[in-house]
Amino acid sequence: MWKTARPDALAVLDDALAKKSLLRYFAVLQDARPAKFMLSKKLSAEFDLSDSLEELWAEHARCTEAFFDFERKLGTVQNIEKVPSPAKSYFDLKIEIASRIIQDCRFCTRHCGVNRLTSRSGYCGCGNIITVSSIFAHTGEEPELVPSGTIFTMGCTMRCRHCQNWTISQWKEDGAGMNPEKLALDVERLRLIGCRNANLVGGEPTPWLKQWLETFRNVNLNVPVVWNSNSYYSTETAQLLAGFVDVYLLDFKYGTADCALRISDAPDYWKVCTRNHLEAKKNSELIVRVLVLPGHLDCCTKPILSWITENLGTETRVNLLFQYRPEWRAHEITELRRRLSHREMEQATQLVEKAGLENTVA
Repeated sequence: MWKTARPDALAVLDDALAKKSLLRYFAVLQDARPAKFMLSKKLSAEFDLSDSLEELWAEHARCTEAFFDFERKLGTVQNIEKVPSPAKSYFDLKIEIASRIIQDCRFCTRHCGVNRLTSRSGYCGCGNIITVSSIFAHTGEEPELVPSGTIFTMGCTMRCRHCQNWTISQWKEDGAGMNPEKLALDVERLRLIGCRNANLVGGEPTPWLKQWLETFRNVNLNVPVVWNSNSYYSTETAQLLAGFVDVYLLDFKYGTADCALRISDAPDYWKVCTRNHLEAKKNSELIVRVLVLPGHLDCCTKPILSWITENLGTETRVNLLFQYRPEWRAHEITELRRRLSHREMEQATQLVEKAGLENTVA
């Protein structure tokens, strides 16, 4: 049915620009290459549970450097299947580090420092048991992702007053607590029914990084991991995502500190967001989402598009979104009380052209 509703999801498989910017992703979804988490499970790591966090990070840095050479050498699914599983892997190391971090939480850039094994009092409201809103084959994402095996988790690291998923991000739903083994089975089920990827979203996936790593320790099917994030995560999270994520699907929300703070309570958003986009490009493949907000073309859309061109390149896959609608507390921000005008949509499209971006999602 999705093929009828989304013919562009079939056509994109022959789109030269999409294939060029997402070459590895297309290979993984077609089972020609292994997902990064599968490779990380095969790369040996040397650590003990008695090691300090500093020592674990040092070994992680060594493994990360080794990973990319390991990935080049073991390019196919057939090759990775021949490699014996080590006693302790790079992926195991990631889980151990994440298990330490969650006790003094700093997965997002706020560094709340909450022990989430015993408390849910941090900014995101997340505890130790991953809480899921819904799991389904999503047909509303970018064409290269459709159908997308999407898992919406509860909680978020920002407070976007116009959030379209505010019942999820702000815990207005109960959600369902899940263990990693059960969630892994759901990931595999979605892959087996034809989903192209595992799309980790929310809310925001960042607070649940430990649980996501534990989940994929139990996933045995080849499936590309899509990290669908607001980009407001810490350097520690960025390091742990390397060797785990196949496609970074990152929001780029604001062009000024004032807009980010006033609308989303996100201090230092530009600094954090640009850093994480650069890390994403270095470590894997990237799709950038730019939601155009009414009244924010000059302060946000224009500098964002210019930065992408100058720092990520004109061939970067960019989705310029015109789907804004006033939701949740948008009425508190004067310019956000209305939808985009046709004129604003035309101007945003012109900004893309002026920036020289060549690979935008229709």
